[in-house]
Amino acid sequence: MARPDKAAAVAELTDAFRDSSAAVLTEYRGLTVAQLKELRRSLAGNATYSVVKNTLTKIAAREAGVDTLEPLLEGPSAIAFVTGDPVEVAKSLRNFGRDHPLLVVKGGVLDGRAITADEVRRLADLESREVLLAKLAGGLNASAQKLVSTLAAPLQQLARLLGALEAKAQADPSILGGGAGTSAPATDEAPATDEAPATDEAPAADEAPAGDTTEGEMPSDGTPGIEEIPSTPDATAAGDDGAEAQAVADAVDVPADTDVAEGDATSTS
Repeated sequence: MARPDKAAAVAELTDAFRDSSAAVLTEYRGLTVAQLKELRRSLAGNATYSVVKNTLTKIAAREAGVDTLEPLLEGPSAIAFVTGDPVEVAKSLRNFGRDHPLLVVKGGVLDGRAITADEVRRLADLESREVLLAKLAGGLNASAQKLVSTLAAPLQQLARLLGALEAKAQADPSILGGGAGTSAPATDEAPATDEAPATDEAPAADEAPAGDTTEGEMPSDGTPGIEEIPSTPDATAAGDDGAEAQAVADAVDVPADTDVAEGDATSTS
């Protein structure tokens, strides 16, 4: 290879190292051209697979800052320059190596750090970037839902409280003015009726004269069945006439059992 061509090849390899996130060095001894094409197709979208010259690759690796690959550059070498998901590239190399054991993975570099062939195989056992992102998104979504539920719980309680307050305000607007509101009765008691006025007492009748007390009425002293002797002016007058009659009888010496009335009647006749 002419010197200008070598310089161009080194520059191309240097750019490939710098533009890739990882590089996997393999030995392809014994593989056919058709098999190499099949391997390139399996890596498409995530890496480019190039057969390289060891001497030029060492120069390019030094210029790109990945000189850790120099000890591995022995024998027929080909490098997978990773521009996509390193896990997918490792899986593709592993799967192709199962069907074509002549493909040998020597090692590589990942994010500027050298990795061994065993580390490449462990990388192939990991879940792909898409699966990891899906799981991460699911975890974040679950955390976000929990966060939303946690934040929404006080808001829901506040909404219920405001709803209850609104209902109470509609039932008793006085609480909007800062009052305590009308306290509800403990039980639904029937409204107290106005007290019935005392029965109208019959107007006191003019007291009948004691002498007019009819038979069967209760005597004034409350003793049933015993009539009081009325104290009337007529009775007093009758008493006085009796006394006069007794005085006349004593004066004329008339027997006590003589009827004064009869005597008067006789003398008159």
